[in-house]
Amino acid sequence: MTQLAIRAEGLRKQFGDTIAVDGVDLTVPEGGVYGFLGPNGAGKTTTIRMLATLVRPTGGRAWIFGHDVVADADAVRGRISLTGQYASVDEDLTGMENLVLMGRLLGYRRRAAAERARELLAAFGLEAAADRQAKRYSGGMRRRLDIAASIVVTPALLFLDEPTTGLDPRSRSQVWDVVRALTADGTTVLLTTQYLEEADQLADRLAVIDHGRVIAEGTTVELKESVGAGAVHVRLRDPARRADAVRVLGAVLAVPVHCEEDPMVLSARLTDPERAGAALSELARADIEVSDFSIGQRSLDEVFLALTSENAKSAVPEEIPA
Repeated sequence: MTQLAIRAEGLRKQFGDTIAVDGVDLTVPEGGVYGFLGPNGAGKTTTIRMLATLVRPTGGRAWIFGHDVVADADAVRGRISLTGQYASVDEDLTGMENLVLMGRLLGYRRRAAAERARELLAAFGLEAAADRQAKRYSGGMRRRLDIAASIVVTPALLFLDEPTTGLDPRSRSQVWDVVRALTADGTTVLLTTQYLEEADQLADRLAVIDHGRVIAEGTTVELKESVGAGAVHVRLRDPARRADAVRVLGAVLAVPVHCEEDPMVLSARLTDPERAGAALSELARADIEVSDFSIGQRSLDEVFLALTSENAKSAVPEEIPA
């Protein structure tokens, strides 16, 4: 039977009158990447801080590899590492100096710390920048250095809290490669992210949290199936007709129509495949020209919007001082 990396039952955190986490249940098997998704203020970071023993739960219990996060906090800390949303390296030190310092703090002798630092710099593609101050690193390089510092002693469980926020696509892809390499070596990763593509690419299973509660859990395929089998995607020839197209599609499909970032693209949940043909006919009847009309599986972005839309009116603040 696969050992559980994380088990949480009714995990709860309250700050004054504000409930930040309201009864979270999690079951995360050992190995692979587990995605933890949610809008701003949903409770993601507070949950991670409790699991990482940084904040004491108000209620409920949680275990990391069988160790209680409150009663056995020292044992938990010996198995985990945490990389937060912002780089925590010393910007006045070089990449090499940062990793050697971390190694020394974690008990390595000087020579062993230097060897481990060189090993990590090579693995993360930072050898050429080893003697450069961290403040002169690009955002992607700094993020890789930050993750490298988190695994000087390889953790059994790594918490990655929005590791690619603000990075360009190439740097994001490099961080993804790092995460894949970690899991290939046996580390379990709990990943929080607001980039749905990132979760789709990396996570074996996902939990969606909103207003402090887990509202859905499963593989990406299971979550997509839970909110409908398919979606209609429409590309217009004239973006000026977008509002008219939204009205026509909404009336025919009887579902909300989502306006994508591209001003010529619309999408909508497809509950009845027979309505797709009627929608295309109605667009033509309204003289709305379409350059592309397709039916496919819903994107994870659409799934996320569908799952969280009912709770969108009253957000819970995420970052509240303990």
